[in-house]
Amino acid sequence: MAKPELNRYKDRMEKAVDALKDDFSGLRTGRASASLLDQVMVDAYGSSMPLNACASVSVPEPRMISVNVFDRGTVTAVEKAIRNAGLGLNPITDGNTLRIPIPPLTEERRKELVKIAGKYAETQKVAVRNVRREAMDDLKKAEKASEISEDEEKKGGTEVQGFTDAAIKRIDELLKVKEAEIMQV
Repeated sequence: MAKPELNRYKDRMEKAVDALKDDFSGLRTGRASASLLDQVMVDAYGSSMPLNACASVSVPEPRMISVNVFDRGTVTAVEKAIRNAGLGLNPITDGNTLRIPIPPLTEERRKELVKIAGKYAETQKVAVRNVRREAMDDLKKAEKASEISEDEEKKGGTEVQGFTDAAIKRIDELLKVKEAEIMQV
């Protein structure tokens, strides 16, 4: 085993932060967003496919999402997928276009969404900590195998802890911003 490449672990921690951003983009706030429908899967043509593979999504107004379905035959499948996605949305069909009004969130639903956002953040914090643990283990193994000195192991451990602290801080900041966005009336 060669000397551990610490930037590899930093990159993996950054991926956890990016994954959290993706998770948050699918969480509904009071205003319309095209990314709200990113996780919707449509059963069409005998398989399950992402919504953006069979329709284009746009946001013509702050409280309205417009979904333009490519094939008229899949309009009902797309409508059903959006209704069953657990987002609390009810599309209105108008030919090949689905208009989805975004209802204002109730206080109770806002608090639920904040809890969900917290769970997403905690999941990514665990992922970051797992990367940290793996990095520390690799440093210890390299030191035991006499590939790096004890000082290098300690220095590497400090560096990895710095990456971890920075990633956790970014996750906390993203969570705080998302909570404020959700609770905004």
